[in-house]
Formats: sequence, structure tokens, C-alpha cells
Amino acid sequence: MDSASQDINLNSPNKGLGSDLPAQGAAGTAPSNATSTLPPGMTEEEAQELRTELAKVEEEIHTLRQVLSAKERHAADLKRKLGLNPLNELKQNISKSWQDVQASNAYLSASATLEDISQSEAYKKTQETLSQAGQKTSAALSTVGTAISRRLGDMRNSPTFKSFEDKVGNIKYKMVGNRVPDEGAQSPTAPSGMQDGAPF
Repeated sequence: MDSASQDINLNSPNKGLGSDLPAQGAAGTAPSNATSTLPPGMTEEEAQELRTELAKVEEEIHTLRQVLSAKERHAADLKRKLGLNPLNELKQNISKSWQDVQASNAYLSASATLEDISQSEAYKKTQETLSQAGQKTSAALSTVGTAISRRLGDMRNSPTFKSFEDKVGNIKYKMVGNRVPDEGAQSPTAPSGMQDGAPF
């Protein structure tokens, strides 16, 4: 079978060692029916040469995998001895990348452009206007807060609110019944000078 038409899985334990090739005889020759599976125009000698070359290439691949695995273990051991762990490597990579970005022409150009913009008259006027608007908004909100606070105070002192407060206090007193009131709690029927001014 032509080696180019084989599907070699490099991760398989067989690593394409010709499992779909015809079985070799004891002397390393193909069985007699191998000529019937040869591609048209290929002799048995050519097929045998290709099989031999394929076996050599697969052996080289296996050796290279072993060497690569040993090198990876050695590199991991060196990193461990140097105190390098994946987190430190990530930090170093990010730091290096950030330095590369800062040194790039695009970053330098953008920084220069932003510097020019921040020095322009239009930017300064806009910044001044926004600052004044913020101050005016803050003053307006403070005024609104004061007005709302004053209005709530006026509402609490109104006769309607006082009447509502007395009714809620009476309901609370009726629910508690004749129990000994907590310290500071008084009957709603107590003289108004005795109450602490709290709504409940």
C-alpha cells in the first residue's frame, strides 16, 4: 500500500507502524498475495523499498518523540530549580507584552495625540465647562435636599400628621395591652409634654 494513502495517527501507541500493511514473512519478505495489493505499475521491489523507508522514518519519529519528551522534562526541572512556575511565567509574559505595546509606534503615536488634545484650547474649555456644570449640579442637588428636608419637617408638624401619629400610637397601645411598657415607651394618652416626640 502507498505510504501517502495511509492515515497515520501520531498519537496512537502503534504510531502508524504499518498495521494496515500486509504481514511480513519470517524472512522479511511479503507473502505471495502482496502483489495483488500493490498499486498499478509498482513492482514488489519498489514496494519493499517504500516499506523499509517507512519503517525507518517511523523509527526516527519515535526517537524524536523520546528526545523531545526528555528535553521537556529537563526544561521543567530547570524551571523548578529556578523557582519559575506558570504564574510567574504568565506575569513575565504580560509585563513583556505591556512593555512591547508601550514601545510600539501605534502606542507612542496615540500618546502623542492624546497629549496634544489635552493641551488644546477646546479641551481646556470643555473641561472648564464640565467642571462648572458639576459644581452647579451639586449646588442644585444640595438645595433640593434642603427643601425636601424642610418640607418633610413641616409635614410632620402638621395637624393631619399629628392626628395620624396619635391613631397609630393608640393602635399600638391597644395591641400591647396592659403589659409593662419598655423603658422610654409611654401610653399615647400620656400628656403631650411627657412624650419624646417620636412618631411611635
